[in-house]
Formats: sequence, C-alpha cells, structure tokens
Amino acid sequence: MKKRLKVMVNDIATGTGSLLINLKCPGCGAEYDASLINTFCANDDCKSTLFAQYDLNQLLDKAILKDRPASMWRYRELLPVIDPENIVTMGEGFTPIIPIQNLKQFTEGNEVFWKNEAGNPTGSFKARGIGMAVSKAKELGIQVIATPTAGNAGGALAAYAARGGIKAVVYMPKLTPQVFKDECRLYGAQLVEIDGNIADCGKLVAEGAEEKGWFQISTLKEPYRLEGKKTMGFEIAEQFNWQLPDVVLYPTGGGTGLIGIWKAFDELEQLGWIGSKRPRMVAVQSESCNGIVTAFNGGHNNAEFVDGGFTIANGLRVPKSFADKVILKVLRDSKGIALSISDSEMNTAVKEIARHEGMLIAPEGAALWQAYKKLKLSGWIQSGETIVLVNTGSGYKYLENIEI
Repeated sequence: MKKRLKVMVNDIATGTGSLLINLKCPGCGAEYDASLINTFCANDDCKSTLFAQYDLNQLLDKAILKDRPASMWRYRELLPVIDPENIVTMGEGFTPIIPIQNLKQFTEGNEVFWKNEAGNPTGSFKARGIGMAVSKAKELGIQVIATPTAGNAGGALAAYAARGGIKAVVYMPKLTPQVFKDECRLYGAQLVEIDGNIADCGKLVAEGAEEKGWFQISTLKEPYRLEGKKTMGFEIAEQFNWQLPDVVLYPTGGGTGLIGIWKAFDELEQLGWIGSKRPRMVAVQSESCNGIVTAFNGGHNNAEFVDGGFTIANGLRVPKSFADKVILKVLRDSKGIALSISDSEMNTAVKEIARHEGMLIAPEGAALWQAYKKLKLSGWIQSGETIVLVNTGSGYKYLENIEI
C-alpha cells in the first residue's frame, strides 16, 4: 500500500505545473494577485465571482493526460494549486458516463447519458469544489474555513478539512436530513443548525468571518470551488473523445457547476483541444426556488430572491445565487433554457430511475430526468442529439426525503 501511495503522489507531482496567472473579474475586468487570499470582486458596483486565469498560450498536447491518475487532478496545468504538496485529495473526479439502458421509450432518437457524481468521496460533486478550495486554502495558509450548506457541501468540507488539517465550521438549516448533520459531526466539524434556509446560514457565516477571521467558502464567493467543479467539463470533453454533446442538463442551486463546465469548455478551446461547438446548457431548478427560471423567461439579467420552503432536493433550495448574472449569461450564450420541477415529479423520477436503471440518484439529478422528458416532448431536444444529465449526488443520503 505504501508503494502505491507513493506512486500516486509522484503521478500528481511530476510534469508541467499549474499555468495559473492571476484572478480576474468577468464583470468589470479587474485583476487580482492569485498568491494572496481573495474572495470576490472588491468593486462595489460589481462584486462578481473571480475567475482563475491561466496561460493558455502554452503548447500543451492532450497526450499529457496519458497514464495520469483517473481523478480531477489529471488536469493539473489548468488548476490553481501551485505546489502539489498542498493537494488534499481522496481520488475525487473522473466519474463515469453511463448511458440510459432500459428506459428507451423516452430516449428513442437520442443518446442520453448520466454523468454520475455519486461515486465521489462523501457521495457528491461537492468533493470536487470543496477539495479544490481546501487545497488552495492550505496553500494560502488558511486555518479555519466556514460555509453555509444545504447538506452535501458541509459533509465535503468536514471531510476534506479533516484530511487537510484545517478546522471546519458548518452552518446548516435544521430541516436538512439527519445524515448530513451526522456526517459533519463524524468528521469533526463544528456544526451549527439554523432555523431558516441556506441564505440565512450564509448571513451568519459572513458575520462569523468578520468577527472571528474565518475564511468563508460560500458558493462563488471565493474563486476556487469553481475550479474544482469545472473539471466536470474537462471530463465530459475527454470522455466524449473531445466532441462535446449537444445538450447538458444541470441542477441549478448556486450554479457553480454550470458556470464551471462552461468555463472549462472555453479553456479547452483556447488550448486547441476542442472546437467552437458548445452544448446548449439547461438550468433545472425546484419549483420551490426558481428565481433563475423566472428571470430567464422574463428576459432579466438578475434573479429575484425566491424561497417557497422545503424541497426534497435540498441542494436546490437556494433562494438566490450569488452568481445569478453569470448563470443567466451562460444560458443565453449557449442558446439554452431554464425550467423548474416539482417535488412530486422528482420523487417519481427517483423511483423510475432506481427501478429501471439500477441507480439511486439524488432528487436534484431526478429533476433532470423529468426536465429532459419535457424538453424532448416539446421538441426543444431534437432527434439525433446527444444529451448529458449531471447527477450531482447519491440518493442514499436523501432517503429521509423520498416517499417510497
């Protein structure tokens, strides 16, 4: 075992290092020194998420990926951690692409695949973003990290902070399923339960950060969770042999993954690894928190705060994304669409996929299946198109929410 672990560390450490240059605001264009601790744009008229920028003029060939570990760190040149000794990893990433096999009555004329994130450490795609944020925090000398969470992000932070030797503080709504709370406590995080939603938790985390010096990694209020999530885009490109699918459906609460996947495609094109073709991006929300859907359909550039209360898809109970402008821009630039799904529809889809495909997916992923069927029935998804549904986590954590 010791020998194998040594090989894995060396696999990450050798070869070209990170091509990180700086951080840049996509809104106003301001640039920030990536060697310093940063949150979001300091311009009061902007306050946008900061994007990591890389030297994409380097002549990198896709062949560099040959024989690298099957994890998100295989793309290390396009990731922000400079010293590989700071990488906090448990093998996250390079999750499978799984074709729909038995529900062909719904997929006839299309190739439909799950990008299944359930096998990540701690059971969801949050391992990517949190793993990256914790690794960069370690590199920057941060000692205490805090986050608001609807469930999976809290467990991921607790786990990766434990592995990285950093203290984790997690604020979570009391209505969150017990398994997420137990997970945080088992990993040794300080858990604070709140009567309210994730936005209420976010306010308290911000106050704590101000008073106690915590570094908060609220969704898109720091630059590096995005960099972990974007690796889903790298993987989709590689797993489809550098020919992107026609449509990508993504469950959209905070929207980090949707933005990250789009950013990944831009970076790959600049490297010359893919062409200019892009998938149409679909943001799928819960009817309980559908501010992006309302804004998109209304032609607005900002989403309103919308909280209709509990949803079985805890990760979709995000009343207002910090990066609503960027999400809406991605949808429009990609000629995409946004739609919302009810809890009843999600519950039905969880059971349908479980009973016919043998996958127990999260309600957030189940929302995508119902959205896909609606878009196909309406003709928005056309015959011959290839579709990817990003299932963001394991349904096992949501058994408390699901009616069997």
